[in-house]
Amino acid sequence: MNNTLTFSQQSFMNSSVATKQTAEQHVTPEMQAQEQVWAMAAQKGDSAAFMNIVDAYQRPVYNLCYRMLGDATEAEDAAQETFLRAYTKLKTYNSDRKLSSWLLSIASHYCIDRLRKKRYQMVSWDELPPWQAVADRKPQPEEAALTHERHDTVHQLLETLPEDYRAATVLRYWYEMSYDEIAETLDTSVSAIKSRLFRARQMLAEAAEAP
Repeated sequence: MNNTLTFSQQSFMNSSVATKQTAEQHVTPEMQAQEQVWAMAAQKGDSAAFMNIVDAYQRPVYNLCYRMLGDATEAEDAAQETFLRAYTKLKTYNSDRKLSSWLLSIASHYCIDRLRKKRYQMVSWDELPPWQAVADRKPQPEEAALTHERHDTVHQLLETLPEDYRAATVLRYWYEMSYDEIAETLDTSVSAIKSRLFRARQMLAEAAEAP
């Protein structure tokens, strides 16, 4: 298989502004069957099939990277790196596993590693977060200020969590994954995920109460 694959940066830019959809992409049985067809074809070297996978999952992968890293440009880079890694590791993909979970696993681990290396202390949250709906009507100035303040608070609280806890929290409360799915995605045990989420809730509560 040719390991060189070029992604359109514009496609990820389009993903980054697709914020009017509030719910994360849920994988239907029909889509799961289709993704297996694409995965099998891609494993045989069909680049077009892999690009179908990119088109289908670029938004949830980008959104996860954005929530983990907190910066649109960093998230675009991480999303592209995720798909490049997925492309080079296609032979290792097991069809018994949901393709979406496999991709989010690659993205999660990459973002965790990136955060550990760079140890971000300050992040720009000027952009509207991908999970927040954009109202069709123009908000009043005071409304906009309150909304922005809430966004800042959520992001600042997430930043207080260690990388592993942050990943588990995002997957649980924004992607609505089960404990089993999170454990599979992050390559750990269900008991470890429950422990991380319990501790994360404690840490978030303590951070929220701090002056």
